[in-house]
Amino acid sequence: MKSRDTLIRLKRFQVDEKRRQVAQIETMIAEFERMAADLDREILHEQERAGIHDIGHYAYPTYAKAAMGRRDNLKRSADELAGQLTDAQDALAAAFEELKKVELLEERGASRDRIAEGSREQAELDRIALSGRGDLHPF
Repeated sequence: MKSRDTLIRLKRFQVDEKRRQVAQIETMIAEFERMAADLDREILHEQERAGIHDIGHYAYPTYAKAAMGRRDNLKRSADELAGQLTDAQDALAAAFEELKKVELLEERGASRDRIAEGSREQAELDRIALSGRGDLHPF
C-alpha cells in the first residue's frame, strides 16, 4: 500500500513538473511575441519619423534596421520555443497517462483489498454463527 501511494505521489509530481514546464514555455513565447510587437511599433514610428520606409534607402534609420534584427531574432526564438512547447505538451500528456494508469491500478488494488476484507469479515461472522448455534437457548 505504501509503495503504491509513493508511486502515485511521484507520478503526480512529474505531471505537475511537466505542467510548470509547459506554462513556462507558453509564458516565454507570449513575452517574445509581445516584445516583437513592441519592436514593430518602434520600427514603424522610426520610419514615420524619418519619412523613409524603403529598407534599401541610404538614409533608412539605423535604429529601425537594428530593431528589425532584434524582432526577427525574437520571432525565430518564439518559433523554436513553439517546437519545444509541442514536445513539452506531449511529455505532459504521457506523464498524465502514466499517472492515470497508476491511479487505476491503485483503485483496483483497493477494491480487491475491500473485497478480501469483506470476505474475511463474512467468514468470521459465519464461523461465529456456526459455533454459537449449539449455545442458543430459547429463554
